[in-house]
Amino acid sequence: MGDFSASKVGDSMSRRRFLKTAAWLGAGALTGCWTASTAQDTAPSTWPDEPIQILMGGYGPPTTSFSLALKRVGDRLTARFGDAVDVRYVYNIMDLGYRGLEILTLVENGVLTLGYQSSSYMTNRVPELGLADTPFLFTTTETARAAIDGDFGRRLADSIEAQMNYRVLGYFENGFRHISNRVRPIKTPADLVGLKIRVLPSDVHARTFELLGADPQIMDLSEAIAGVQAGTLDAQENPFANTVTYGVHEYHRFHTETNHFYLSRPIFLHRPTFDSWPDELQTEMRAAIEDAVAFQRELHEQEEIDAAAAVRAAGGEILQLSSAQLAEFEAAVAPVYAEAQARYSSELLQLVGL
Repeated sequence: MGDFSASKVGDSMSRRRFLKTAAWLGAGALTGCWTASTAQDTAPSTWPDEPIQILMGGYGPPTTSFSLALKRVGDRLTARFGDAVDVRYVYNIMDLGYRGLEILTLVENGVLTLGYQSSSYMTNRVPELGLADTPFLFTTTETARAAIDGDFGRRLADSIEAQMNYRVLGYFENGFRHISNRVRPIKTPADLVGLKIRVLPSDVHARTFELLGADPQIMDLSEAIAGVQAGTLDAQENPFANTVTYGVHEYHRFHTETNHFYLSRPIFLHRPTFDSWPDELQTEMRAAIEDAVAFQRELHEQEEIDAAAAVRAAGGEILQLSSAQLAEFEAAVAPVYAEAQARYSSELLQLVGL
């Protein structure tokens, strides 16, 4: 948890240096023209006087699957275009004093070229994304990926682009989420009654945990980490990998494998910048993102296994619910489905079998 000390998060000098470094990332970030070329490992012969600047950012350490996937994208672009592109990374914007949710603004305003964030953070701007937050919407990783990679994911990407200044090129996998807490084992919804639990900024997430009897607290990741450390939060919910990445397992003994939400993280670029690029660079970026998504998802599977082992190594307990116990959780949140039927179009609901 040391990476999130007050001195580091409050490093205004680092934040100013970041903004100065990123100043070249205005809308477009491109001058001159680019002609077609048959070369596969160098830039076309006609190129702007200055390299095309690409700054990619996230909100996790460089060792996470998300950061490694960003590096894979950058390596591919550099291998293809050489010095004609200048690729840089800010793997964790929280190290510079930003909140995790601020990556949305940094990309939308063109300070960052590319970022990712859990779709729940966008639901206030893009209400259709709330359907992806429905609890127990998917039962397996395979069905979830099929929906996100298919018509459902394309519909959500179109909705994001209609409401925000982005180009959405794919979805990283955040995966299934589980409950951890510092108070007691969670075996039934009754065990959640009265527990203060951090949830993402999604009305559906808050509603879900209200129905389960908990006291949901909507807050950013940086605030949640501080609450876990201080003991002002009783519980949180995340994939095991996130729980370990942010050190929560050092404070929470009790973990329950609930699989209650499956979340994706859209990968979005500053639209004016992306649209100003030559076709060759746009095409290569799309291909690089497709490759990086498959790479990140494979890494995520192993991350979950390793993180569960880390939880146990730290003295944590992981409960696996029986079918009957899981059915209790599903029954408790049943009103969410009726509310979804009233809120979303029949066309959208059909894409996820509701």
